[in-house]
Amino acid sequence: MEPQGRYAADLSLALDIADEVDRLTLGNFASEDLTVEMKPDDTPVTAVDRAAERLVRELLGQARPDDAMLGEEYGETGTGPRRWIVDPIDGTKNFIRDLPVWATLIALVDDGHPVVGVVSAPALGRRWFAAAGDGAWTGQDARAAKPLSVSRTASLNDASLSYSSLGGWEERGLLPAFLDLTREVWRTRAFGDFWSYMMVAEGQVDVACEPELALYDMAALVPVVEEAGGRFTSLAGERGPWGPDALASNGALHDAVLGRLRG
Repeated sequence: MEPQGRYAADLSLALDIADEVDRLTLGNFASEDLTVEMKPDDTPVTAVDRAAERLVRELLGQARPDDAMLGEEYGETGTGPRRWIVDPIDGTKNFIRDLPVWATLIALVDDGHPVVGVVSAPALGRRWFAAAGDGAWTGQDARAAKPLSVSRTASLNDASLSYSSLGGWEERGLLPAFLDLTREVWRTRAFGDFWSYMMVAEGQVDVACEPELALYDMAALVPVVEEAGGRFTSLAGERGPWGPDALASNGALHDAVLGRLRG
């Protein structure tokens, strides 16, 4: 595919940055001398997380100096109307344990909505990306990428549901409703993190949801899911990554799942 839309240059830039970050993160994956610290919110961080975000900031600063940026490790910088949102390693706990399910997430928000998303998982050898008006795609190289499309599953009884863990649902008081949903669908698997949502975009999974997420966990996922024909909202039904939680689906099942989780 060759991006043609309004955000084609931004998508190309994000893909180029992902190439650079992949070399850094993959080169340090499964390292025997990895240093791990705990942040104030009791989540782990490594020197690789921080180095990856610094690299993204450096490259964006050179190419888009007027744009603002939000990153998981270094917070908010800049005041431009366009904002890049980055999670340098989504799945740090997997990275620490030498599990390959982790990714760099790069998003561009313009006019209040994510319009570019790149999800690059080099240890899996996978990458997903999208730009508003240019569709959603998977492939390491945009020129040889394949289009993404959500499933056509129309009944919860036939649906495959992916999630991360049960603890967050219990903390939110939503565990009974979530368990009822798992009993109603055809199949459940805890693929977790970014991967659940990319499976929705690929049509392999019909629904993915989580009860506690940050903006940088979600922003890059939204364009991929939406451009593949799906929906991405909070559990309250607000479009995009602006709530503290997420529900992504093929669209046909979205309102039914929202109804189940709202009780």
